[in-house]
Amino acid sequence: MKGNSEIAKAKKKVLIVDDERAILTVLGIKLKVSGYDVVTASSGEEALALVRSARPDLMLLDVIMPGMDGFQVLEKVRAASDLPVIVFSARPENGEKALSLGANDFLAKPMDVDEMVRRIQTFVNHDN
Repeated sequence: MKGNSEIAKAKKKVLIVDDERAILTVLGIKLKVSGYDVVTASSGEEALALVRSARPDLMLLDVIMPGMDGFQVLEKVRAASDLPVIVFSARPENGEKALSLGANDFLAKPMDVDEMVRRIQTFVNHDN
């Protein structure tokens, strides 16, 4: 009956942060189809508010955003939490800085969404 107890478990919640609506939509659909609850934010400020209110299990965080960029969001999250954060960026050179600031993983855009889901699973399914 292990399958039934797994079904009864709450879905893991992923917060996607990107200022591009199309990316939020595509990633959101892929994650919902993959069995995750999804919340989205289109700014760093909104992301930080959702970390507190929605209590996600993982954050997917874009670097390049107007206002507060992903690096600033990551620094604020790391100051208060060990929430797993996967950073993504159209600039692969941002990977080293993201990891040095405490990101758990980095993906370059354009992302292979199946690979993204595999990486998310390594962080949110470790307690199974």
